[in-house]
Amino acid sequence: MSPAPLTVTWGLVAVLIVIALTLRIRTWLRLRHIPGPPIAGITEFWLLRKTLSGRCHIDLLEACKKYGSLVRIGPNHLITDDPEVLRRMSAVRSPYRRSIWYDGLRLEHDYFNVVSERDENRHNDLRAKMAAGYAGKENEALEESINANVANLVRLLESKYLSIDKEYKPVDFALKSQYFTLDVISSIAFGKAFGDLDADDDVSSLIQTSEETLPMIVLLGAFPFLANVFFAYPFKLLLPSDKDTVGLGKLIGIAKEVAAQRFGPNKKVKKDMIGSFVRHGLTEREIRGEILMQIFAGSDTSAAAIRATLLYIITNPHVQSILLKEISDTSISSPITDAEARKLPYLQAVIKEGLRIHPPATGLMLKEVPPGGDMVNGVFVPGGTGIGWSTYGLMRNVKIWGDDADVFRPERWFEGTAEEIRKKEIDVDLAFGYGKYQCLGKNVASLELNKVFVELLRNFEFTVVNPAEPWKSFNAGLWIHHNMGLRVTKREPKL
Repeated sequence: MSPAPLTVTWGLVAVLIVIALTLRIRTWLRLRHIPGPPIAGITEFWLLRKTLSGRCHIDLLEACKKYGSLVRIGPNHLITDDPEVLRRMSAVRSPYRRSIWYDGLRLEHDYFNVVSERDENRHNDLRAKMAAGYAGKENEALEESINANVANLVRLLESKYLSIDKEYKPVDFALKSQYFTLDVISSIAFGKAFGDLDADDDVSSLIQTSEETLPMIVLLGAFPFLANVFFAYPFKLLLPSDKDTVGLGKLIGIAKEVAAQRFGPNKKVKKDMIGSFVRHGLTEREIRGEILMQIFAGSDTSAAAIRATLLYIITNPHVQSILLKEISDTSISSPITDAEARKLPYLQAVIKEGLRIHPPATGLMLKEVPPGGDMVNGVFVPGGTGIGWSTYGLMRNVKIWGDDADVFRPERWFEGTAEEIRKKEIDVDLAFGYGKYQCLGKNVASLELNKVFVELLRNFEFTVVNPAEPWKSFNAGLWIHHNMGLRVTKREPKL
């Protein structure tokens, strides 16, 4: 090659390098007045490395402790643990919008579900059509379906995992709790449980699929522009298909089959969650996409809340004894009804404290600052900046919860004036999101939590197999828990 073309080539390379550096410097300058880890203002790799470590929730908490309630964690990314800011961003009439971060939450290349949809009009339309189904207003058997699955969980533990003096049968409760939540969401969504509890197995490989999919979601969340590449031609040809017999493709096939049953000349008409969606105008394609989202988001988060809260109960003898006394001293049904559970003050305090100490979803959920910019805690933030949630930081913030914020102590929910207690309840409710982005499954999750602890504790005594490492835990915005070994014995007399 002659010198002239080489000179031109190297010249172009130099120009591209200069342009890239200029753009990066301009990006850094926009938010240079907001503190954070120095490298985070230059590259997304700080956030990616922390996320892939499985403990990003702790790193973000520590960043808020070190730098304040508004922290820079990326070239265009901030986080906050301030509940007032979080509520303002997600309020119904807020000018904030979902950022590009949500593009990575797609489970199919051609469909944005209610969790990943960034178009405000379509998002609001989806929520409006789905709200009644999630609230249970059109599902007469909602509570009965949850009761049946709670009974199945009790039956499974009693039939296969009871230990006695001469027989030791440890149970991995991490798995069993997710069998329970998968059976709940499938039974109330389309009228038939997957059957994980009956089979004592991940019969459709949904747990395996979820755990395999989460790392990719983590990557696309840190580098959301990759989502548009990943889901585009020709890469989309390599994506899971409904013809697959394993993994996400198998789950897509299940969702497609279930959705198809509700349309056409021989359609099934049921008074379940999907039946409500159909009556309110969701299309077959939309229902297929929302079923996928339900299974991923609904089962993972509820299972995480159940595991964590039960672990904190059984490792705090003081808490467990008070809760058991409340259960035994109160005339309640078997299984306990939702109405009865809401009247048990210590149970409600335990549930709230479980959501606080171990929030089931800790993803960034970045919202985009409106074009004109905004003042956040006295600091100007330019338009287009993404501000995310440090949910774990919020729930461990000593300014809100006191010096013992790291302690599981349900008694905090009885301390202070009525107004102060109500403020704490509003803050912990942020575990479910807020306003126009609040989790649609909150009602279902509350029903599960109101029932499962009472029924487990009135039937069984639990001992942690390995107190030094009660489980193996990885956080990817959602929790992956393994090896939660418990020794289960029959509680005598039954409460």
